[in-house]
Amino acid sequence: MAGNVIEVGDANFQQEVLDSAMPVLVDFWAPWCGPCRMVAPVVEELSREMSDKVKFTKLNVDDNQMTAARYGIMAIPSLLIFKGGQVAQQHVGALSKAALKGLLEKSV
Repeated sequence: MAGNVIEVGDANFQQEVLDSAMPVLVDFWAPWCGPCRMVAPVVEELSREMSDKVKFTKLNVDDNQMTAARYGIMAIPSLLIFKGGQVAQQHVGALSKAALKGLLEKSV
């Protein structure tokens, strides 16, 4: 995967997201989702700019239904920011780079 975005799933979600010392953005997405494809370049770009402050991850909801269900993901893209193993911010739907950066900055 390009940039600093890590693929996570049911098997490594605890280790990569919940146990992380830094805030983690999780992009819940699926390959067939048009708005998800619009958000992906924004997440990639911010991962290059902010990887010293935030860990960037993606979770394919089709392949990792247990984790998606655990966090009540009913629509995608859903962007959740975890801090200390808890959801600190949440946004459903596509958003601009400036809007996502604003959400991230509230969590660092």
